[in-house]
Amino acid sequence: MKNTPFTGKHVALGARMAAFAGYNMPISYSGINDEHAAVRNNAGVFDVSHMGEFMLKGANALELIQRVTTNDASKLTSGKAQYSSLTNEQGGIVDDLIVYCIEENNVYMLVVNASNIEKDWNWISERNTKGAEMHNISDKTCLLAIQGPNACKILQPLTSQDIMNLKYYTFVKGDFAGVSNVIISATGYTGSGGVEIYFEDKDDAASKIWDAIFETGKAAGIKPIGLGARDTLRLEMGYCLYGNDIDDATSPLEAGLGWITKLNKAEDFTAKAILEQQKAAGIERKLVGFEMLEKGIPRHDYLIKDAAGQTIGKVTSGTQAPSLNKAIGLGYVAVGHAAADTEIYIDIRNTPVKAKVVKFPFA
Repeated sequence: MKNTPFTGKHVALGARMAAFAGYNMPISYSGINDEHAAVRNNAGVFDVSHMGEFMLKGANALELIQRVTTNDASKLTSGKAQYSSLTNEQGGIVDDLIVYCIEENNVYMLVVNASNIEKDWNWISERNTKGAEMHNISDKTCLLAIQGPNACKILQPLTSQDIMNLKYYTFVKGDFAGVSNVIISATGYTGSGGVEIYFEDKDDAASKIWDAIFETGKAAGIKPIGLGARDTLRLEMGYCLYGNDIDDATSPLEAGLGWITKLNKAEDFTAKAILEQQKAAGIERKLVGFEMLEKGIPRHDYLIKDAAGQTIGKVTSGTQAPSLNKAIGLGYVAVGHAAADTEIYIDIRNTPVKAKVVKFPFA
């Protein structure tokens, strides 16, 4: 297992550690419910340094991004970011990712999922037919996500950049806790606001930044947060997790990601024609959110059935939502059962348990 530069910090704090995407990662510290509440109501710090980062540079960088991603990166100007996806030849999702425009038409950073770093790198490299300059900086890049309604207020004294007014999916580059050349972005995965900070781990920068955040945030009660609460927080918002809710066999249209699939952009991207056909003909299944109406926790791969007991889909993610005090889940169902308020049944240990389809985010 790989370690992040913060692994020693997690262990010293008594975190429950486990393998995730080949890394030794903190799952929880004080407990998932407590950490979840800290992010929803105050502020918490996630080590997400296991994520992958690629730099694409040069005159052909944007052209390459346009050919491999579904969103329209030509709309990006310096300091803006964009949620997007890579699609395979069949229209499935290779990965979901964020594209950062560092310098318009010249320098971009792609942030990809930890479990897909090698897969994504190979996929993009194989399609780099015009010689865009590519650098995999994943192993030397640290990433902390400081999330919650009070996160920016707590962190503002650590930087000369104005992060209190940082708009969603924008970023600034500058100093942070005495470390230079830090990217501070607002692309959070929790639905509670906050920022992410990217920086190179040199001259003990990781330790400096971690210690400064907790020193500055001590009086405000900032807490370290594990991947367990990260999952419950994203699920309450209806955000997809790669490998659970989206994968190589699901299309962005089925996953409700039509809004990042720009079929009208000038450039052809991988499987654009297939997705155009899907849109014209209509999809057969759709990712929906649902809440349990009877007692039971939905889990990954549980069958979803209709009132007659016919299988209509499968659960992709599920949990007892800490903020909502009810069990919720995501799953693919036949489109005829995808409308809000449709009653469905989750097969829990061979017992049909009633649920209903609801809109995102969960309330």
